[in-house]
Amino acid sequence: MSRVRWWVLGMVFVATTVNYLDRIVFAVLIPVIRQDLQLDDQTYGNLNSAFQFAYTIGFLFMGKLVDKFGTRVGYSLSIAWWSVAAVLHGTATSAMSLGFWRAMLGLGEAGNFPAAIKAVAEWFPKRDRAFATGIFNAGTNVAAMAGPPLFVWMLQSLGLSWRTCFWVTGGAGFLWLAVWWVTQRLPESHPGVNAEEFAYIRSDAPEKQERALTWRECLRHKETWGFALAKFLTDPVWWFYLYWLPPYLYDARQFDLKAIAWALPAVYLMADVGSVLGGWISGYWIRRGWDTAKSRKMAMAACAALMPIASMAALAQSPVLAVALISLATAGHQGLSANLYTTVSDVFPKRAIGSAIGIGGAAGGLGGTLFSGAVAGWVVTHFGYAPLILSMGWVHLIAVFAVHKLMGSLRPIQLQEPS
Repeated sequence: MSRVRWWVLGMVFVATTVNYLDRIVFAVLIPVIRQDLQLDDQTYGNLNSAFQFAYTIGFLFMGKLVDKFGTRVGYSLSIAWWSVAAVLHGTATSAMSLGFWRAMLGLGEAGNFPAAIKAVAEWFPKRDRAFATGIFNAGTNVAAMAGPPLFVWMLQSLGLSWRTCFWVTGGAGFLWLAVWWVTQRLPESHPGVNAEEFAYIRSDAPEKQERALTWRECLRHKETWGFALAKFLTDPVWWFYLYWLPPYLYDARQFDLKAIAWALPAVYLMADVGSVLGGWISGYWIRRGWDTAKSRKMAMAACAALMPIASMAALAQSPVLAVALISLATAGHQGLSANLYTTVSDVFPKRAIGSAIGIGGAAGGLGGTLFSGAVAGWVVTHFGYAPLILSMGWVHLIAVFAVHKLMGSLRPIQLQEPS
């Protein structure tokens, strides 16, 4: 059997890593940026909201674009857009101009997950999809592990400016784009896929319907609402840690740049473990004979159960214990996320995956805009970090309940042909 599907997954993993490098460089270098551009906590929150609001809108349109043009073209357009925006961060001279490029970055980066989930559905059978999603989703954490020490090294050892860091991460996207455009094809037309691998990829029962869905058609199905509600509840937690963990460690825990360079990789290493393990365990249970719905929901419930424990980081006296508990939170979130994303490909036909992911991603972006952007900036300014961290310990359990009630048995939806 050929192994082209693993090459495609590797490309998606690298794209997701670049995607997150482009967005976390802002949070990691915020002490330098806010000194240069005179930013306070409220302004920092507003800048995050600019990214998040554009990301929310972008999810809807990028999902439709990926469904219409396919993963090869859709992914290429997305990464080209966000790479240009990342490079142009280096030209910002004020909070206003920086906010504009944060918004442009959000619009482009919204295409990553619709394209990535669709690519996994095209190249992997259902029993392998959560594991494959866990692997490429680990790219978010690899970026968060590698980014802080890389950016600190670039600033302190090479003497480069924070603007140069944006130029480097943006340029990486263009390198990926060149390789993707040359090598990516669908399994049925890829010259490297032999008969054995193609049979394995298509080993699920064939789908009866293979047409795209409109947003209205997607919204008629309660499964869309279950996925969207779960994203709305859980995504703000991830966005909070992504945006606010570096300032939290700087301001509340008195970490310096060198301490940040070990703390953030430790936190996101555990997130990697959670992402891969959470995706693997549901696939393991499916191979052991469990049905798909039970396997996905049990994996999500196990991950959600970690979150109340992890929220005790807000009360920990020891900085090391706080970092350990936050690591548990990121692991739990990513394990749940790997399975939550996969429920879409369990339920929707391949040509509708981008649109459904787009709706759910927009809901998650809306939640992030409300709770991890301007609101978080206001709460941190007036009450500190503890109320936010404690309140985030329970939302994943509510999300799992929403998936259970609204997505049900995770059976493929039955589409009515338009009259």
